[in-house]
Amino acid sequence: MNFIKSKSGIVFFHLMVWLLLFSLPYLLSSGQSQEIRNVIVHSWIPLSLYAVLFYLNYFVLVDRFLFEKKMVLYIVVNVILIVLFVWLNSKIREVFFAEFLANEKLDLKKPPRKFFIYIDMIAFGVPVVFSLALKTIQRWGKTEAERVEAANIKLQSELQHLKYQLQPHFFFNSLNNIYSLVDVSPDLAKQTIHSLGKLMRYLLYETNNEKVSLKNEINFMTNYIELMKLRLYDNTTVHYSFPDLKTDIQIAPLLFISLIENAFKHGVSADKASAIVFEMKIEDKQLTFYSENQNFPKTDVDKSGSGIGLDNVEKRLSLLYPDQFSFIEKVEEGIFSVCLKIEV
Repeated sequence: MNFIKSKSGIVFFHLMVWLLLFSLPYLLSSGQSQEIRNVIVHSWIPLSLYAVLFYLNYFVLVDRFLFEKKMVLYIVVNVILIVLFVWLNSKIREVFFAEFLANEKLDLKKPPRKFFIYIDMIAFGVPVVFSLALKTIQRWGKTEAERVEAANIKLQSELQHLKYQLQPHFFFNSLNNIYSLVDVSPDLAKQTIHSLGKLMRYLLYETNNEKVSLKNEINFMTNYIELMKLRLYDNTTVHYSFPDLKTDIQIAPLLFISLIENAFKHGVSADKASAIVFEMKIEDKQLTFYSENQNFPKTDVDKSGSGIGLDNVEKRLSLLYPDQFSFIEKVEEGIFSVCLKIEV
């Protein structure tokens, strides 16, 4: 496939096509001298002129006139060239093959000369049409490739931007947890800083790839949940259930962490009992992540988090898994839940 798209491949393809076109008339002839002359006069000479007209359009006229939106000039130039080449084809026959053509006229009654002129005009129009079609297809392919490349660059840029949003958000929440422990339990705060270092190492070095190990992602989420539990009130319980994978799965990094952060942000109250639940299942190549928590709306003065979590998730999913995911969030009887399904 790469050879076909290369310059060498294109040249080889053109050579093979013209070789076939020049060979067929000879192969179909009987090999007699009279037949060879007939092939030269009626096939090889016109084919040579077709080739010149084809490549004049292919390399010069289409780019210079048609693609520059000079349609009228392009048509006029080609009409002039076709008339010129029809005349040239006739003159070459008369000058170099006059005797052969005279004998041919004696052998067979020919249609009027005007008929041949019309036929030649149509015949010389064919290489113009083919060169135009081939050049247009090539330009369309190049434009489409550039569009795909631009879309891919835009996609990567958007994904990188979303990741840059996510990491400071995550880091901000983690530092809040550690800050709350410094006065209460300095030793635990030190241990937590060490745990945070591991989490940040994963964020910085292992999530740069398009896909990561789901086992590593689950380990990251587990450590983060344990870190978040350190600052919870006694009236809040956290339950999480993640699969023990026998075979690993590759998945886009950091898809679930915003859902976990969101649950801790809105599911905790100082004076009300609450429960936070996280579950992940994999069935028939479909990964399901479910989270549930009490819905305690935050006040305007509460600045915990950046408010970008769920929007971030949906944007990344639409870019990474188009038509391969479902994302449902709802609030029922004071319980907020999210169900994310991805085809893996």
